[in-house]
Amino acid sequence: MTLPRVHRPREVPTLGSLTTSQLTRLCPVAGLGPADAETYAGVLLKALGPAADRPLDLPPPSCTFLSDDHTPVEFSLSFLPDASPSLRVLVDPGSATDSLRRNGRVGLRVIRKMARRWHFDTDPLDKLEDLFFPASPEGPLALWCALELVPGGVPKLKAYLNPAANGAKRSARTVWEALRRLGHHKAFDALPPADGYPFLALDLGDWDTPRVKVYARHDNLSAEEASGLSRMDAGPGAAEIEAFFRTASGRHPGGFGGYGAPDDRLTGRPALTCHAFTETKTTKPSGFTIHVPVRGYARHDGEALARATTLLDRYGMDTAALWRALSAVTSRRPEDGVGLIAYLALAHQTGRPPRLTAYVSSEAYHVRPPVAPRQNAAAVPGR
Repeated sequence: MTLPRVHRPREVPTLGSLTTSQLTRLCPVAGLGPADAETYAGVLLKALGPAADRPLDLPPPSCTFLSDDHTPVEFSLSFLPDASPSLRVLVDPGSATDSLRRNGRVGLRVIRKMARRWHFDTDPLDKLEDLFFPASPEGPLALWCALELVPGGVPKLKAYLNPAANGAKRSARTVWEALRRLGHHKAFDALPPADGYPFLALDLGDWDTPRVKVYARHDNLSAEEASGLSRMDAGPGAAEIEAFFRTASGRHPGGFGGYGAPDDRLTGRPALTCHAFTETKTTKPSGFTIHVPVRGYARHDGEALARATTLLDRYGMDTAALWRALSAVTSRRPEDGVGLIAYLALAHQTGRPPRLTAYVSSEAYHVRPPVAPRQNAAAVPGR
């Protein structure tokens, strides 16, 4: 499969010029006009701060956990039937700093500037500041900011926080305390068993129903185990979760698990689940998402794209939009690397139809080469 060729400037000298060019080309795929594209490109530049002006012939500004090649930007497209996909951009605002503590402080300032610009409060984040931003933070990140780009030039925001800030062994306790402070006193007890908690996310800004989202890590997860991880009252059935898991990961019953594993377990990069809480009166989550790190279980992006296309077809969603999105980000062939599609996710939220999301890497610094058949690329560490 070959992506359609698109015009590229001869030189892309900085991180900011590359990622804003990618964003500008992605906006039409999501039904966003030129004015919105220009506005959101400016928002991305400000969110990147000094890192935006860094020439691409220099190494990444820091070893950010946000992407495999340490680009502090990741795009994602969320699909529904009979609609243009929603475009999101995830940013590490403090990537140009020299410590995790400074990274977090920069991230807080960036989000609070956005709050003043777009007139929303940061009360949920303020309640957790001392918990997630200690004097000597630990862990792989401090704060990431996700922008959901909607028509009108005012994005919806999500703040991603690090439960390991006070030490990995205290992550569960940190998540428990955060939920308690936000009024979800018994929510932690509703979570499924997990091997870790990599993120806690807060919806900030103009959301109809703001969520607190807990991300859980599941090592060596099998399709059957994945099917039982939802805790929603009216969430996806076990068969739907299992079918998504097998298609996204390339693991199929009775066969060689894609490559590199004799069964359907994800023995390398772990799967993640996300459990969204909206109502404090109930202990049950109102949302469930399963994230499969497809790049860890495919030889190249041609395989990942084929799986994504199969899933989009299955749910009656626009497959052509994903092709257009990939060609907006890169001119390389999918077969020439692996990691352009980082994750595939299936999301359910109470009262809404299921969504499929494809997470798309900027690849500003490096394209990971294709994996030889039967080589265990799943052993490569990463988010």
